[in-house]
Amino acid sequence: MTGLSDEDWTAILLSLRVASVATLASLPVGLVLAYILARCRFPGRTLLDGLIHLPLVMPPVVTGYLLLLSFGRKGPIGAFLDQCCGLVFSFRWTGAALAAAVMGLPLMVRAIRLTLESLDRRLEQAAGTLGARPLFVFATVTLPLALPGILAGSILSFAKALGEFGATITFVSNIPGETRTIPAAIYTFTQVPGGDANALRLTAVSIVISLLALVASEVLARRLNRQVASFS
Repeated sequence: MTGLSDEDWTAILLSLRVASVATLASLPVGLVLAYILARCRFPGRTLLDGLIHLPLVMPPVVTGYLLLLSFGRKGPIGAFLDQCCGLVFSFRWTGAALAAAVMGLPLMVRAIRLTLESLDRRLEQAAGTLGARPLFVFATVTLPLALPGILAGSILSFAKALGEFGATITFVSNIPGETRTIPAAIYTFTQVPGGDANALRLTAVSIVISLLALVASEVLARRLNRQVASFS
């Protein structure tokens, strides 16, 4: 109905699947890392912060190559997971999700960290004075207040995962129906005669999805500001 071919729809649905899995899988990790960076002071904190944000400034191809060395079938982590759990990343859609998660994690951590740093600590301290344990305070006070920021970070990570190309194609190649996401499909169409129309349609789809994600992120950010202001 939109002029998209079956190959286009396959790439779109695979991209949404990869981005969704990448975002959901990286959310617990991102939340823990953001909390550590926002609330903990320890030697090596700056180094940890730099390592988390390294994928943002490092060439994506380098990130993909490092993933291939670590999570490939012959890599130390990849071989262990294959033998232990039967989980294979190289040249599979799961590897595309892993690459997308790594590339989107810095944006998620940054959004959640800024949210946690902006919260009024007196609310948590008040709950603590009433005898609540730290984990209970986190679950009932910190987490609900940080929810808009968590959602905003998740959406940014999803948008980044949706457009991931360099690390993905280096790690899992460009296999139709398995690892060919929207960016890889656009790249493929631009390399073959007569593929411009398909590339243009997928580009339009990618722009629409990305804009929707950014608008949703902006709306959530405004809600966060109003929420923080109401408690100040």
